[in-house]
Amino acid sequence: MNLILFGPPGAGKGTQAQFLVETYRIPQVSTGDMLRAAVKAGTPLGLKAQEIMTQGGLVSDDIVLGIVAERLAQDDCRSGFILDGFPRTIPQADALDAILKQAGRSIDHVVSLEVDNDEIVKRLSGRRSCPSCGKGYHVAFDAPLQADVCDVCGSGLVQRADDQEATVRNRLLVYEQQTAPLKDYYKSKNVLCSILGMGAIAEIQQRIISALVN
Repeated sequence: MNLILFGPPGAGKGTQAQFLVETYRIPQVSTGDMLRAAVKAGTPLGLKAQEIMTQGGLVSDDIVLGIVAERLAQDDCRSGFILDGFPRTIPQADALDAILKQAGRSIDHVVSLEVDNDEIVKRLSGRRSCPSCGKGYHVAFDAPLQADVCDVCGSGLVQRADDQEATVRNRLLVYEQQTAPLKDYYKSKNVLCSILGMGAIAEIQQRIISALVN
């Protein structure tokens, strides 16, 4: 089964991706993973990407697409894959379709986790962590015994800058602007599965499975 997984920050995409990996025995592959693997393997495209990244530049679509093609041709992707973080644009989606078509393959389903923005803000802006021992907390779901103090070492807890409400809402806006055209693209191909990403983890997993088998 060839899948693409969409989901805003805080939607639980990592948890559900791992569930799909274990359920279908297919690898989760992200753009970052693919780039690092190509660089480590020293492929021609990997060496080009490394040179660009070393200079602080952005890797072009042509190189990314070449690395995607290399990765999806590997043996562990023979039974399927979960693409995470790719494609990000309509031209990338078109190019991905062309790559897969050459191999006699296609995208079977695009799983889009849908979570209310206010819920995402609640999930992310409530996160706290201990700068000393690294233990994580949540002010609503897993609060420390004493507010803003680590249970383990007594250090003051901190909030990551990108978990502040204004930053989270901006990240959500960017995500929606980026993915909305892609959702329409895959909806037109009848492969988009919009999954409610709220509720118990097991409930969300059952919704995903039900959508994929229908």
